[in-house]
Order: sequence, then structure tokens, then C-alpha cells
Amino acid sequence: MRFHRADVRIVEQPAIRVAVLAHHGHPDTLDASIRRFIDWRRAHRLPPAVSATYNILYRVPEGGTAADFRLDLCAAVSEPVAANPHGVVEGVIPGGRCAVLRHVGSDDTLGDAIRFLHAEWLPDSGETRRDVPVWLQRLRFHPEVPESAAESDLFLPLCPLR
Repeated sequence: MRFHRADVRIVEQPAIRVAVLAHHGHPDTLDASIRRFIDWRRAHRLPPAVSATYNILYRVPEGGTAADFRLDLCAAVSEPVAANPHGVVEGVIPGGRCAVLRHVGSDDTLGDAIRFLHAEWLPDSGETRRDVPVWLQRLRFHPEVPESAAESDLFLPLCPLR
């Protein structure tokens, strides 16, 4: 998928209260974390149709390895998250200005969308990145739709206007 500057919009995003399951480790073990998070969502009756789904994407540190991979699995909540055996805790995705880019297709190409925002859009935008991780909202995802039809909005946090 090819991205263009016109594909990016800037929004003022409110803070989002979320339930969070942190995954830290090799990406090959992510499926186990996803299954644990799905089990927690089912136990609390928070399917994606009722509770928006988010992922917070952290950078692998310079010189890091696949074992340093980190991702937060999140679901919007309106009630406090009680202690639980799944390891899910309460958190907040910070509000503020964000550049938003819609990604359609497999997660295998999410990196292309993130690189476009960082390497092509941001340097020419006149904007400054805020020190908050990139995050995404999963709008339609596999297995509910084929991977080629999956949709996510990528959010690149920006500094406030001066």
C-alpha cells in the first residue's frame, strides 16, 4: 500500500481509559498474550463490538533484539479494572493532538505505514512528535474480516500548537 501526505489528518484526541495487557518478549510469543487478553475480554463481556481495541507500539531499543519487543494490548473500559489472574491492569492512552493514518491490509505492512509517518510525513509537516508511543485503533480485524480487509488507524502523537 502506498501512502500520501493527503492520507494523514490531524485530530485532537481525548484520553482513553483502557484495560492493558503488556506483552514483552519475542514476537513469536505474542499469540499467547493475545489469547490471554481475549480470555479476559470474554470474562468481562467486552468484545470488540462493545469495547474499542487498541495496541500501543513501543520502539525496540537501539541495539535491542527480538526479545526486547514490547506491545500493549488494550480495550476501552468505563469501569475500574480489578486485580485478575490474566495480568490485565488499568491504564490511559494519553489525549492530545495526533496525526492519524488509516492502514488497510495485513499487519505485515503496518511497519510501512509507521515508517511513512516518521520518515516522510513528519519531517515535511512542520509538526513535532510528542514523547508518547505510536498507537493504533483496530477498526476491523482478522478473523472477523480477511487480513487484506483489516483496518486500523495509526496515531502519531504530536506536540501542542504554540
